[in-house]
Amino acid sequence: MGSYIPVNLSERDQMLQAIGLKTVDDLFSQIPDEIKVKKLNLPEGMSELEVGRYVGRMADKNTCFKTIFRGAGAYHHYIPSIVKSITGKEEFVTAYTPYQAEISQGILQSIFEFQTMICQLTGLDVSNASVYDGASATAEAIAMCVERKRRKMLVSAAVDPMTLRTMQTYCFGSGVELIVVPAKEGVTDMEALKNMLDDTTAGFYMQQPNYYGLIEDAEALGQVVHEAGAKYVMGVNPISLGVLKTPGEQGADIAVGEGQPLGMPLAFGGPYLGFMACTTAMMRKLPGRIAGETVDVDGRRAFVLTLQAREQHIRREKALSNSCSNQALCAMTAAVYMAAMGPDGLRQVATHCLSKAHYAASKISEIPGFGLRYKSEFFHEFVTECPGNVSQIMSALEKEGIFGGYPVENGILWCVTEMNTKEEIDHLVDILKRL
Repeated sequence: MGSYIPVNLSERDQMLQAIGLKTVDDLFSQIPDEIKVKKLNLPEGMSELEVGRYVGRMADKNTCFKTIFRGAGAYHHYIPSIVKSITGKEEFVTAYTPYQAEISQGILQSIFEFQTMICQLTGLDVSNASVYDGASATAEAIAMCVERKRRKMLVSAAVDPMTLRTMQTYCFGSGVELIVVPAKEGVTDMEALKNMLDDTTAGFYMQQPNYYGLIEDAEALGQVVHEAGAKYVMGVNPISLGVLKTPGEQGADIAVGEGQPLGMPLAFGGPYLGFMACTTAMMRKLPGRIAGETVDVDGRRAFVLTLQAREQHIRREKALSNSCSNQALCAMTAAVYMAAMGPDGLRQVATHCLSKAHYAASKISEIPGFGLRYKSEFFHEFVTECPGNVSQIMSALEKEGIFGGYPVENGILWCVTEMNTKEEIDHLVDILKRL
């Protein structure tokens, strides 16, 4: 975000009028009033030291949970100390969009390494320099699929609702028709998808594992989509790829996802990053920057921004995207995490998530009224029924220092990662039994 540049009222009002708004507050109307802070009620005449202490006491009212059983798009994973040790160096915490990019060989190499690892993780051919978050990566993938005679995009109902809303916003602005394919027993309804595909369908997006934590029959879905001549987009949890087949192995044309699980803390919601990868055939539609490897005039290894003819700053009138950043510090964080963990480490994390989640699910579902809602296999999230008031149960857990699952349709979406111990799971079960 750039620096704020003051403008006089008439200029501000003209800009508001141009976008159909009356006040600056209208710009933030989507944010609930109860969470807006209009003004900090600081006593007058306080020194810098006093203000720091005063605000610190206010911040102490925040609750930071050590035991977390919630995911729903943002996940609590262990971050090796080397990740922060490297990415915290001051030479990396700098402006991340150099306009004479080849001068910044270090930044370009870090982006190149990130892209390479994302390709290895997804089993696809090309990756970009990352976008803002997983939801915007998904929305950007829509533009890659759309063609002149194919302007309808299908999306599974079993995807993250926030991702769906982001897709709807992008489609509204670009005039693309977005249609939701219903879910059946927690997963995409295959027959409904077959009936909705036609020669105007640009592509289909599904999430693996899906929003309810369930593992979809991704290969079969991809085959159905390709038979209709449409593109297949998979949203993936990168940690799950330690044990599940890659999007490339399951026939995806494009893979997208949220990179937060790769070494980034929950951090009250950000900053995160999105990742995108695709087949070679779709390479020239990939948004954002692509760092490539070459050699200089002396034959030494060098890095450049490549395929720039597809970039919006080169061919702005034909650009499919407005993505102009590359989240380089977050991308480097993900790259350092993946390098530190390696394939075996990532597989161990995924295995711990899988086994602990299944242990928790078996114990919770034994409690009367808390049975599993869906029968399909799951990774590290699962939905149980809830016999009582969900909000009261969450409040009771919070009093015990536990951040419980996410309320969904009179049930609870639980998440278990390698950070949750057997003792924590057993303690959770004991509390639910008492409730």
